[in-house]
Amino acid sequence: MKKILVATGGGDCPGLNAVIRGIVKRASREEDWEVWGSYEALNGLMEEPTRLIRLDDKAVSGIHVLGGTIIGTTNKGNPMSYPEKQADGTIKLTNRIPWLVDRLKSHGFDAVINIGGDGSQAISQAMFEAGMPVVGVPKTIDNDLNSTDFTFGFQTAVQTASDSFDRLVTTASSHHRVMIMEVMGRNAGWIALYTAISGGAEICLIPEIPYDLSAVIRRIKSRYNNGRGFVNIVIAEGAHAKEGSITSTLGEEGRHAVRLGGVCFTLSQQLKEAGIEADIRETVLGHTQRGGTPVAFDRVIASVFGVKAMELVLDGKFGQLVVLQNNDFTSVPIKEAISAYNVVNPNGTLVKAAKGLGISFGD
Repeated sequence: MKKILVATGGGDCPGLNAVIRGIVKRASREEDWEVWGSYEALNGLMEEPTRLIRLDDKAVSGIHVLGGTIIGTTNKGNPMSYPEKQADGTIKLTNRIPWLVDRLKSHGFDAVINIGGDGSQAISQAMFEAGMPVVGVPKTIDNDLNSTDFTFGFQTAVQTASDSFDRLVTTASSHHRVMIMEVMGRNAGWIALYTAISGGAEICLIPEIPYDLSAVIRRIKSRYNNGRGFVNIVIAEGAHAKEGSITSTLGEEGRHAVRLGGVCFTLSQQLKEAGIEADIRETVLGHTQRGGTPVAFDRVIASVFGVKAMELVLDGKFGQLVVLQNNDFTSVPIKEAISAYNVVNPNGTLVKAAKGLGISFGD
C-alpha cells in the first residue's frame, strides 16, 4: 500500500473537514492508497511519540458540515524555523525541513497533502525542494493567497461578519451611535470590503488604503443632524491611518507574525480625541469568523479541492497548489502562488463599486 499524509496548518477555517473528506473519498476509489492524518499540522509527525490517525470512509463520514478540523491545527512549530530550547534557556530557531522529509520517508509516506495558507504553503514548497512529493490546498479566511480566485473559508467568514454587521446597524440606528466593527484579514482587506458592501456600511477602512482621519470625521459628521443619525464602520484588523502604524502586539513564542487586533479601539480613541460627540461603540468579531458550519459555497470548493489534490497525487503532479480560476478547478506551482500576496486593488472594480454605493474609505 502507498501512504499519503494529510495535514492542516495555520488558523482553523470553515471547510477544512470538507477537504479532508474529499481527499479520503477520492483515495478510497483506489485499491493501493492509504490516507493518514497528522495531528496539529506536521507536529503530529515531528513529535515523540507521533500522533497520526488512519483516515478512512468511516472517519470522515459527515464531517463536511463541521467547522474546525478533525485532525487539529496549529500556527506553532514551523519546521522551517523550529523553536528549540537551548541549555541556557534561550530559544534557537532551526531549519528542520531535511529532518522532516527523512522522517516522512522513514514512516513510509509517499506523498503529503498540506492544507493551509501562505505560511503553510511556504513549508510545502520547502519540503518539495527537499525531495518530498507534496501537493498544496489553499486555505485561509483572509483570501490573501495568490493565483486562486477564492480560498475556502472566506465566504463563511464574510457571511458571519455580514450577519453581525446587520445586527449592529439596527442598534446604531436606535441609539444614534457610531458603531465600529473590526474584522480579520491581516494585511488584506477582503473580508472588510465584502462585508461593507453586503451590509451597506458608511465607512470601510482597509490596509490597502491608509485612511485620513479628517476624511473619516467629515463622513461621520455628514451623517448627523442635530444629534440624529448613525454611522456603521467596518475596519480590517490591519488598517491604519496615513500617519499611524498597525495596531499589534508581539506574537507568541515560536511565531514570527505579530498579533493584529484592537484597531477599532485605536480608531475610537482617535475619533473621541478629534471631538466626535456621538456615542461610539466598538465590536471585535475575532475568532467567531473562523468557527461554525461552512456555507454551501465553501463546502463545494473545499470538497472539490480535496478531490483534485488527491488526483494530482495520483497523476504524480507534485509541487502544485490546487486553485480556483475563472470558475475552473486547476493547479499552479506552489512557488508561484506564494510569490505574491493577494491584496485588494485600491483602483479595482470592487473598491470603485463600493465608492459608487457611497462607502468612504477615508481617502
